[in-house]
Amino acid sequence: MAKKEAALMIPDEVIMQKIYYIRNQKVMLDSDLAELYGVETKRLKEQVKRNMERFPERYMFELTKEEAEVSRSQNATLKRGENIKYLPSAFTEHGVMMLSNVLKSKRAIEVSMRIIDVFILLRETIANHTELRLEIEYIKKKVINHDKNIELVFQYLDELLEKTTKKAAKSQTQIGFKIAKKK
Repeated sequence: MAKKEAALMIPDEVIMQKIYYIRNQKVMLDSDLAELYGVETKRLKEQVKRNMERFPERYMFELTKEEAEVSRSQNATLKRGENIKYLPSAFTEHGVMMLSNVLKSKRAIEVSMRIIDVFILLRETIANHTELRLEIEYIKKKVINHDKNIELVFQYLDELLEKTTKKAAKSQTQIGFKIAKKK
């Protein structure tokens, strides 16, 4: 029972920190998944190799050396100067689901469900942010239109004020005694 609770007690933030955006996809690296599943990365890779038909390119792919270097610098798993012995594999949401079928332990199934829940949560959060961004853009457009209208009103007021000032200046006649000019 304690192991079951431990698997379910993985906070969303821990899982979110292990999700990377590589090749325009949200993925998790084999070493991070192995840690969450409580197995060695080597064992996880062995199970994947035995069941390669379950992991097409859209479910799992091997990182390039450059991608591996970037991911290494992000999570600092190796010490400086050490080389990457094997290139890491990246698993998409569907690849994570397949891993639970391949590993077959209760912990793997429970952890996979938690990871899938976090992927869904991220997708919903992004969708909500998109809606919020659209609303903000709509409000910005309204404000810009209001600003333009207010500017136009002030421009008309300035023109009206100018016209009335000119009329007042023309219609002003001198009051009082006029002295004729001598030639």
